[in-house]
This record gives sequence, structure tokens and C-alpha cells, in this order.
Amino acid sequence: MEHTTKKGDSKVLPECRLPLTGAKCVDQIITNLAVFTVDEKQGLTLTEVAPGETIESVREATEAPFEVAV
Repeated sequence: MEHTTKKGDSKVLPECRLPLTGAKCVDQIITNLAVFTVDEKQGLTLTEVAPGETIESVREATEAPFEVAV
């Protein structure tokens, strides 16, 4: 998925703002900038960064807080 909207807003948010079809069923988020693991207790963990991106560029494009394990 694209990491940001066409306006540049993050799609990786601290919590879902839309109706859910399945609660707590996501364990990984893959975007054009990065890969995150999702843990109910630990939250998001950055596990991969796309070529040409940096941890800082991913952090700037991500509204949700995350740990780094790259």
C-alpha cells in the first residue's frame, strides 16, 4: 500500500479511524516505504526500510509511533 495519501498524510495511524471488518487481525503492514510488524502489546516495529529511504524519512511519513528493529 502507499504509505501516505495523495495529500501527503500518513496512512499508518496510531488507531483505526474507519469501521473495522476484523479487529486485531493485522500482524504486518507493508508500504512502499517500509515494513512494520504489529503487536497488540508492543505496537509497531519497523523491520525493513525500502531502498532509497531512511529510518528518519519513514518516521517523518508515519503518524503512529514505532520502535526500530532494522
